Amino acid sequence: MSDILNRINGVVWSMPLVILVLISGLYYSIKLGFPQILHIKDMVKAAGSANKSEKGLNSVQSFIFTAARTVGVGNIAGMATGIYFGGPGAIFWLWILAIFGSSISMIEGILAQTYKVEVNGEFKGGPAYYMEKGMKNAKLGKTFAVAYAVITVIGVTFLMPSVQTYNIVQGLNQAFGFNVVIAGVIFSAIMGIVIFGGLKRIGNVAQRLSPIMAILYFLMSVVIIIFNIDKFPGVIMLIIRSAFGMDSVFGAMFGAAVSWGIKRGVYANEVGIGTSAITSASAEVDHPVTQGMIGGLSVFMGSFFVCTTSAVMILITNSYNTIGSNGKLVVEHLPGIAYGNPFVTNAINTSLPGLGEKFIAISILCFAFVALTAYYLYTESNLIYLIGGNKLGIFIQRIFFIGSVFIGSVISADTVWTMGDIANALMAWINVIAILFLGNTAVKIYKDYNEQKKMKITPVFDGDKLGLKNVSDAWSPRYNKK
Repeated sequence: MSDILNRINGVVWSMPLVILVLISGLYYSIKLGFPQILHIKDMVKAAGSANKSEKGLNSVQSFIFTAARTVGVGNIAGMATGIYFGGPGAIFWLWILAIFGSSISMIEGILAQTYKVEVNGEFKGGPAYYMEKGMKNAKLGKTFAVAYAVITVIGVTFLMPSVQTYNIVQGLNQAFGFNVVIAGVIFSAIMGIVIFGGLKRIGNVAQRLSPIMAILYFLMSVVIIIFNIDKFPGVIMLIIRSAFGMDSVFGAMFGAAVSWGIKRGVYANEVGIGTSAITSASAEVDHPVTQGMIGGLSVFMGSFFVCTTSAVMILITNSYNTIGSNGKLVVEHLPGIAYGNPFVTNAINTSLPGLGEKFIAISILCFAFVALTAYYLYTESNLIYLIGGNKLGIFIQRIFFIGSVFIGSVISADTVWTMGDIANALMAWINVIAILFLGNTAVKIYKDYNEQKKMKITPVFDGDKLGLKNVSDAWSPRYNKK
């Protein structure tokens, strides 16, 4: 099974996908006028507004959900994995993805809000919805939408949850000696209680769990870096040299650095795969562009605050190994230590002995728990697209999801990461290509928003004024209020 999954992963996660994501990000950064650099202040303001919502998440909850997905396993164990397979240079290419990829997240957020729907009293939406409603060629749009929805339901239900559960139970086992199977059963049961409580319960859990732990993790990373601050300039130079194959040790790893930097960036920050757009559609905001800005900000937060501090913490303490394309270790600072969480725990233990395992176990538990609730929203939204509000179908999907959460506690690290990467790659291929068809609609909405801001009026979204068809009825009450 592991060999089959690795072969599939090698096909879907090839250099053409890397190039497609990077070029798309650069293109829309230019079209939007680089808002991820020029309008950071507006992004922060959008994420901080917390209007109450009866039918979805408020903007704070939406930001926390998206940030929790980016401030999770992908940024902690994921950075260790990226360095293991791609060398320190992978971190540079993750930065490049964050800078240009945030424009893709903005496009996704705007489109998700524009074409969201209301089902069973809650907002739903995402790529499948904007593909069907937004593409001019209805047949092509429907084909894209169904393909994306089917792959997301399968991938997010059966492939991706295992990464989160694996890291949770392994962390608890290493830190506290918990039996991984028993921990998996208990965690799956708690997960079931939350997701059967519906969107509001999921949002409330995320809002309580994520922010404090994210701040603590960031501060811990900064403390370890400060303890080794004399090595900081050397680490930055190592990252840059390795990114372009100019380092004597990592010189032959240029391709691996690019591939793994983008791959781990996509996994950690959801750039291009469309899943953050599903969360975006669940939010109730005053204008689609507001949610687009929240999506763009979450990419920056995940990449430059958590991914970067995690990676620097690992590198500055030499808490890593790196393997070459020939399967032999290029660097071995930690003999016999598996890649992933152990790299991070070792980094903490170098300055604060004995604290690493416990701190990372608790961090992963909180982050991965919130990330899994986001996963559930992703798969439910796409299932509803395929079968409507059929409650029996949704119930069955919940059971399968909980079962998949448990499975992650009993399979190997290589398998869980490969499964997650395959799911991400398949979703990214469909979504990024669709974005190239639909992105100009989001650009039009963004420019209209800015024109209203320049006139010093509160931006009002009016799809009819912009000549848009199939705009969500969810916006009609807002027209009436204005």
